[in-house]
Amino acid sequence: MKTTILAITMFVAFGTSFCQAQNTFVEEEKVSTVLDAWHKAAAEANFEEYFGHMTEDAIFIGTDATENWTFAEFKKFSKPYFDKGKAWSFSAVERHIFFADNGKIAWFDELLDTQMKLCRGSGVLELQKGGDWKIVHYVLSLAIPNENVEQIVGLKSTKDSILTKMLKEKQ
Repeated sequence: MKTTILAITMFVAFGTSFCQAQNTFVEEEKVSTVLDAWHKAAAEANFEEYFGHMTEDAIFIGTDATENWTFAEFKKFSKPYFDKGKAWSFSAVERHIFFADNGKIAWFDELLDTQMKLCRGSGVLELQKGGDWKIVHYVLSLAIPNENVEQIVGLKSTKDSILTKMLKEKQ
């Protein structure tokens, strides 16, 4: 009897773990599909599809220190690029996706092949009521090799000093 109970317990535990792992894999694929479609929409200058993958309260943080946009601000900034027929072209060469315990929040980091060479993207997606994942926060950054950091700091030092002073004065 003890052997039967132990076997049933192990079977249930294994089955539950397997189902959870399978569900995580399915949701990971859905999140990855959204991100790939989002990047593809930019490359194809599909404005409506691109912004359709984001929530209305999304934030986009770009590579420039001044680029911290609300959804509406980012749409306004991006519109002229999309109107020209090509916005930007990013494709993931590596991506890691993680989920909150409740399964309704996902976060990720990705290494991107772009016209700026390698960049890093990271962000947060939220599972919507209809079952679709949407981007609520995205950060784009340049991937700079450590041996080139000093050179880059030298290039941006003057502008960063001016911006830092302005921001400190606003506090």
